[in-house]
Amino acid sequence: MLKGWHDWLGTFTGVALITVAVLPFAALTVWALARRRSVAGTRPAWAWRMSLAEVGIVYGTVPWVWMIMLPGERAGAVPGRVSLVPLRDLLTILAAGPLTATVQIVGNLLVFAALGFLAPLRFAALASIPRILALAAGCSVLVEAAQYILRLDRVSSVDDVLLNTAGAGLAALASHRWWRGRARASSDRPRSAPVAGR
Repeated sequence: MLKGWHDWLGTFTGVALITVAVLPFAALTVWALARRRSVAGTRPAWAWRMSLAEVGIVYGTVPWVWMIMLPGERAGAVPGRVSLVPLRDLLTILAAGPLTATVQIVGNLLVFAALGFLAPLRFAALASIPRILALAAGCSVLVEAAQYILRLDRVSSVDDVLLNTAGAGLAALASHRWWRGRARASSDRPRSAPVAGR
């Protein structure tokens, strides 16, 4: 029984399958949130945009964080390890071969990519590349610190923080055309649709 749960919750494949399986529920959540906002008077376009951004941030971030928090084989039996020399681990990964390097680098870039892409669309206060970089770096430092404190048999590396932050920044640049106007907004609360008779 426990092994069955571990296959689903404690492996990369299991997390990936669960992520695909909950996609319909994520889509239903977007619809329900957008409908609720529309009924409350928010313009439909804004209701959908806000709801999609909120669910997308969670759906696109949680599985990646879950994967990098999976314990290694010697979790709890070995002390936490830290690598604070920039680019040292990255060079080691590159030396391991192109496939390994691609998987590791792309995976790290994607951890907070959904956050970087969608957070500026949802929150006017985050409609800034420096703010997204700061948020992603802070989140990444927290994850790396948790890996160390929980003794997950993983290396808490400054290179992971750099790649996670770079991924969020690149994603924010990719969505920049849709949120750049929000940087000038004083509030992230859209105006409600006009009420008939006013």
